[in-house]
Amino acid sequence: MKRFQFIAYGTVLWALLIASVQAQEEAVPDNDPDTPAETDGGALSLQELQTFADVFQQIRAGYVEEVADSTLFEYAVRGMLEGLDPHSAYLTREAYSDLQTTTEGEFSGLGIEIGRRGSYIEIIAPIDGSPAVEAGLQAGDVILKLDGQSVKGMTIDEAVKIMRGPVGSPIDLEIGRPGESEPFEVTVVRDAIKVASVRSRFLAPGYGYLRIAQFGRPTGDEAAAALDKLMAESELEGLVIDLRNNPGGVLGASVAVSDLFIDGGLVVYTEGRHPSAQERYEATTGDRLEGAPIVVLINGGSASASEIVAGALQDRGRAVVMGTRSFGKGSVQTVLPVSDTRAVKLTTARYFTPEGRSIQAEGIVPDIVVERATVTSMEGRQIKESDLEGSLDGTSEANPQDRGYESESLANLRENDNQLYEALTLLRGVNLLAPRDLGVSPASEQTPESVASE
Repeated sequence: MKRFQFIAYGTVLWALLIASVQAQEEAVPDNDPDTPAETDGGALSLQELQTFADVFQQIRAGYVEEVADSTLFEYAVRGMLEGLDPHSAYLTREAYSDLQTTTEGEFSGLGIEIGRRGSYIEIIAPIDGSPAVEAGLQAGDVILKLDGQSVKGMTIDEAVKIMRGPVGSPIDLEIGRPGESEPFEVTVVRDAIKVASVRSRFLAPGYGYLRIAQFGRPTGDEAAAALDKLMAESELEGLVIDLRNNPGGVLGASVAVSDLFIDGGLVVYTEGRHPSAQERYEATTGDRLEGAPIVVLINGGSASASEIVAGALQDRGRAVVMGTRSFGKGSVQTVLPVSDTRAVKLTTARYFTPEGRSIQAEGIVPDIVVERATVTSMEGRQIKESDLEGSLDGTSEANPQDRGYESESLANLRENDNQLYEALTLLRGVNLLAPRDLGVSPASEQTPESVASE
């Protein structure tokens, strides 16, 4: 048994020694083999390798319960990755399968995108139509406990494993919400999450709405089809692209969506230490809307791929970005297989907008800040000209909805989603300033008399 322990102990040390020597060899210039390696603290010294091996041996020999060497090694690898940033992770076969399933747009669970906030788990964004939305969970909520178990120090994978479960089974979450003095409990019933990544409709005649909930592989094609459907029904005078609470997803999908509205040129580029991390993504020629105005809605739940779209359309002068500052997840993760059953999800690069702005930890700052709020009208009932006894009838045959008239649906939109209402208002204002053929000849123009005041 002692001989086996010595072999295992020596194997770990030998593997680390090989890695350190390889790192030192890479640091030596090829044209001067006699130059000593300068690691600048990068490669481990033999003393540091010995310390690691000593700690490994102390744990396996003295921990209160016996732990397999393979388990300790896996813990060590996980620790290395989790110490880098919140998005690098060690993927077991199950975790890798979950990542692929989520990217395809269908999975089971609560319907939330999560990340780390300190020692706890934060909800980056709930997914449209998910059990999480029905339970009232919001972007920015912090998960403190899952079924009574504290998530403090828990890895993302461990938290996901607890939240996944049979369809119809409940799970209790203890939530801390910014602005709330005390945590509260929420029960969420698990369900199959089938993400419709794109939805569309008309907000008003000529003004379309494109909601993108997340960026899966088919999102670019789905967005193009949704635009075609809108344009087949009516000419688009303006479009609102709603990226609020969109947690991101596939990079290629964000480029494809941006390409629909940008007539050639740069969409986004990435920079990293490895040559393969230097990438530039360009749009093809052609703009589906032919220059019609666009407003992009974002908030603190807009992350990653959604920030790429907002940043590209903003920098290229193609859209006005409205709402609140986005999440600020501007890093690129690459999945690197290390065996047939395991992989490493490693942060390898940063995203930059066409003007060279880093999204990471900065987010996209909207051109017009509009916070989500409850709007209450302060207008009372006021007497109009039409209320006066004996007032003259109007002679115009114009539809009252052509200008200045707010339909019931728009009034409801103003009360229920003030950000979307403001986006529509901006689009209509832009078009009001556009040159129009009024069909009135100069000879027939009349100057209205001023209204008399008493």
